[in-house]
Amino acid sequence: MKIAILSRDGTLYSCKRLREAATHRGHQVEILDPLSCYMTINPAASAMHYKGRQLPHYDAVIPRIGSAITFYGTAVLRQFEMLGSYPLNESVAITRARDKLRSLQLLARQGIDLPLTGIAHSPDDTSDLIDMVGGAPLVVKLVEGTQGIGVVLAETRQAAESVIDAFRGLNAHILVQEYIKEAKGRDIRCLVVGDSVVAAIERQAKEGDFRSNLHRGGVARIADISPQERDIALRAARTLGLDIAGVDILRAGRGPLVMEVNASPGLEGVESTTGIDVASQMIAWVERHANANFCLKMGG
Repeated sequence: MKIAILSRDGTLYSCKRLREAATHRGHQVEILDPLSCYMTINPAASAMHYKGRQLPHYDAVIPRIGSAITFYGTAVLRQFEMLGSYPLNESVAITRARDKLRSLQLLARQGIDLPLTGIAHSPDDTSDLIDMVGGAPLVVKLVEGTQGIGVVLAETRQAAESVIDAFRGLNAHILVQEYIKEAKGRDIRCLVVGDSVVAAIERQAKEGDFRSNLHRGGVARIADISPQERDIALRAARTLGLDIAGVDILRAGRGPLVMEVNASPGLEGVESTTGIDVASQMIAWVERHANANFCLKMGG
C-alpha cells in the first residue's frame, strides 16, 4: 500500500515508529507536512498538491496533527478522505475530540463517568461556578490547553476565585473540575487501537505536582487495568468515533472516570514502558480497513 503520514516533524518518535513499522510490513510511506499541502476543490477534479507537485493517490493516511494546526490539518485530511484514502482517525472524529467541551458532552450523554465538570466563558458568579463542582480543592483548565499547560490545582476557594478571574482576563473558555484526591497525582493512559486496548500505563506526577503528563516530568509504569477500565476506555473512543485514541482515566473511589480522550496519542511513553509494538498494531489495523475500503469502492 501507499501510506501518507501527516506530520509537521518526521523526526518525532511516533512518526518515525509508524514509518518503520509500515516500511517493515512492505508499504511505501511518505511523510507530508500538512501546512505545506494545498488543495483544489472541484466536483470533477479535486486534487492535493505538495511543494509544487500533485500528490498521487494514497491507500491510507495516518494523521499526526498537533492541536495548534487542528483547523487546517483536518481540512487537509478531509481532502484525502474525499480523494478515497482511508484515514486512521477520521477528520470529524479528530475535531470532535479536540473540542474538550463537545467531547465531554458526548461522553456524558453516553453515560460514561467523568469528573464533575463546569465550563464558562465569563461567569458572572464565580462562587456559584465553584459550588457547581463541589467547591475547593478543584482543577481549573483552559479549554485550549494541552500536555498539562493551562491546568492549575486551586487548593482553596480563594485560590480558585483568583485563578478563574485571571483566566477570564485572557478571554478564554474556562473549565473547572472536581479534584480527585484519591488518584494521588496518578492516571491511567489506555492506548486504544480499533476494538482493543493494546497497552496501558500508569503515569505518576512528579513530586509537588498533580499533573501526570510525561511532558511535565511524570514517570510511568505498566498498568494492570480492570475489565471496567478496559470497557470505559473502549466506549470513550467509540463514542468520539476514534480508531486510535489515548484515553486518560482517573481511579476514583466511585470507579474509573474518563478525564480526556486524545486523538493523536504519543507512542514513546507507552512503547518504552510496556515494550509493546503499538506502531505495528496501528499499521495492521490500517491494512485490514484500507483494503476493505478499497474493495467497497470497487464494488466488491
